[in-house]
Amino acid sequence: MRTEWWPLFALRVRTPRLELRPPTDDDLDEMCELVTAGVHDPARMPFNNAWTDAERPQLQRSALQFHWRVRSSLTVEDWHVPFGVWERGRLVGQQDVLAARFRLLRTVATGSWVGLAHQGRGIGTEMRSAVLHLAFAGLGAVRAETGAFEDNAASLAVTRSLGYRPNGDEVRPQRDRPGRQLRFTLHRQDWERRRRDDIEIDGLEACAPLLGVEPSQPAGA
Repeated sequence: MRTEWWPLFALRVRTPRLELRPPTDDDLDEMCELVTAGVHDPARMPFNNAWTDAERPQLQRSALQFHWRVRSSLTVEDWHVPFGVWERGRLVGQQDVLAARFRLLRTVATGSWVGLAHQGRGIGTEMRSAVLHLAFAGLGAVRAETGAFEDNAASLAVTRSLGYRPNGDEVRPQRDRPGRQLRFTLHRQDWERRRRDDIEIDGLEACAPLLGVEPSQPAGA
């Protein structure tokens, strides 16, 4: 697909280890294969929506529909951009960033998963660092929010290591029972204290109008 029609396909965020980019339809076969190989221990459910409990081929079909749905519903006032995460050319996970009324609120939220075979090597921290750089340096965000169930130790460790502050909790569905989800906020000044100088953003200027950012605003890299 021509990127002049959908400029998000040309957006790249690169760290020394990883490349993040919105997956094209050609990438979705690889994404479905990664999901099929497993995202988490089946005994636990880290997501509000227990989408990984679906049987094949509904699991893969749901993954495809998710990507098609968030593309088709994207507006300046309400957007959701999922990034595929590649390490040395191999897909290892997905890192999402989303916002409602970003032009006014300058606030983003994030969510993510890493394939089971690639967990425990710091990829979750690296890809969150990348998307936070996009949000704060690239889009001019002032606040980032995230959350995780209290039994999701890996996600909570990533969040705390990046300087987020606790911001209460809430009760959310966790499979067939209520689960306590811890909420966190990262303010721009706290991100600035840990800001990295080895993360690059390419292709953001053409995407800016889709995300509620003035095209002339410096992307920052």
